[in-house]
Amino acid sequence: MTSTGERIWTAGLVVIGDEILSGRTHDKNISQVASWLQVQNIRLDEVRVVPDVESRIVEAVNILRDRNDYLFTTGGIGPTHDDITVDAVATALGVPVIIHPEARAILERYYKDKGGLNEGRLRMARVPEGGELIPNRMSGAPGIKIGNIHMMAGVPHITAGMLDALTGTLEGGAPLMSETVGGFIPESEVADLLRTVEKAHENAQIGSYPFFREGKVGANFVIRSTDADQLHSCLHSLCDGLSAAGFDFTPGGI
Repeated sequence: MTSTGERIWTAGLVVIGDEILSGRTHDKNISQVASWLQVQNIRLDEVRVVPDVESRIVEAVNILRDRNDYLFTTGGIGPTHDDITVDAVATALGVPVIIHPEARAILERYYKDKGGLNEGRLRMARVPEGGELIPNRMSGAPGIKIGNIHMMAGVPHITAGMLDALTGTLEGGAPLMSETVGGFIPESEVADLLRTVEKAHENAQIGSYPFFREGKVGANFVIRSTDADQLHSCLHSLCDGLSAAGFDFTPGGI
């Protein structure tokens, strides 16, 4: 909760796919889902990457949907035998899998001049009973929303289109604001300062992100808060502390 009692909404993300865990595919969805959620005033609270194993998907889905206001999944809703996210979510919710009539109609139109529907393509019309569709302008096959769960494709540009279709449809909470200050400052030399400043500002958090450039170590310090007054007070206290310790710093980070 914020100091004014305004609720903070959170989301979990389950990234599904053996190809992610093996390193064959480099996941890009975590960052784009996190960035999109920030704009919706929803915080990405936890991410789990799980294999194409139904029991593991069920476990992750049940934990994160109960822990957060929203749950997003990416991957496993395609046409092949190892696309089992729909089955896993249905199992987690205790409902059967059905062919969604609107999804079937969408796919029939999309594949009309591409050889028509076959068994694999029809798999992309399967949804947990009670599910609604998330539009997909890129490749026809829709995403799925049921309860607080939003199931999306694993291909990043298709995921982006589905997120765009969801923009403005979810309730969010207090916007998370941030300020950054950075410099060629070894974080180990200001660890106590960071801790002291954060402790003095109940509704602000400070993240330290070290780097190595030009043969020197440094760090950017990112302050986050839903309270503008707390954010600016924390920023000023940190800058005053860095200056008193003799460090040069750059507002906005380097």
